[in-house]
Amino acid sequence: MIRAAIATDATAIAAVWNPFIRNTAVTFNPVEKSPAEIAAMIHDRQAAGHGFLVAEHQGLVAGFASYAQFRSGAGYARTMEHTIILSPDAQGRGLGRALITALEDHARAAGIHSLIAGVSAENPAGRAFHAAIGYAEVAVLPQVGHKFGRWMDLVLMQKIL
Repeated sequence: MIRAAIATDATAIAAVWNPFIRNTAVTFNPVEKSPAEIAAMIHDRQAAGHGFLVAEHQGLVAGFASYAQFRSGAGYARTMEHTIILSPDAQGRGLGRALITALEDHARAAGIHSLIAGVSAENPAGRAFHAAIGYAEVAVLPQVGHKFGRWMDLVLMQKIL
């Protein structure tokens, strides 16, 4: 089931997100998210009219997807960057597609023109997922992320809604 996130989902979202922050190069962020920080993010994004959704599997939060403005300024107001994270045991069940489809539907209804995915070059599964659902690779930004003592490239992928 896909639904809007609520503040009480924050602990479950942190449990899904933080292992990726801690153990992988999927995200360049090395600092784990607290439930309070996630609850504030849910509130702020939804208050701004941006989507923050969760996927449930067997009654538990198995992942989330959200978007916010890609860059600041009025000229970028209809271009958003999204994040999508699924727990490893939820992957391969169609939840990612359902989650991103619902997020794209939310964005379209909000008048958003395009979505950007910033995908670590060290995340081939993330790149393949986005390519399979219609995102085109539009740029590679060399050595913009730093984690685990090394520089990493960021791949920007875009879908015009």
